[in-house]
Amino acid sequence: MTEKTRYSDDELHEFDQLIDVKLEKAHEELNYYFAQIKELADNGSTKLKNLDDGTGTFESSRLQQMAARQKKHIQHLNNAKLRIANKVYGVCRETGKLISKERLKAVPHATLSIVAKQKKN
Repeated sequence: MTEKTRYSDDELHEFDQLIDVKLEKAHEELNYYFAQIKELADNGSTKLKNLDDGTGTFESSRLQQMAARQKKHIQHLNNAKLRIANKVYGVCRETGKLISKERLKAVPHATLSIVAKQKKN
C-alpha cells in the first residue's frame, strides 16, 4: 500500500466545515475586542474613573494587541481554506507528508507536522 499524499475531498470538506466554525468564533471575538476598544474610547474617563490614565491606556493597548492577534488568526484560517480549495491542505511544508488528522483538528491552520515543528524549536 502506498503512503497517502493528500486528504480526500470528503476529508477536506470536513476540515473546511471545522474551519468555518472556528472562523465564525474568531470573527465574534474580534468584534467583541473592537466593541471594547470603542467603548473605552467613547467612555474612557467615566468607565475608568477610579483608575489612573495609565491603566486606561494599558487596557486599550492590550485590547488592540488581542484584536491584532485575532486578525492574524483569522488570516491563518482563511489561508487554510485556500489550501483546501487548492487540495494541498494538510501537507507539511517541511516534510511534504500529511499532517495528522488529530493535529489538524486541534490546529486547523497548521502547516507543519509535529515532527517538523519540533525540529524548528
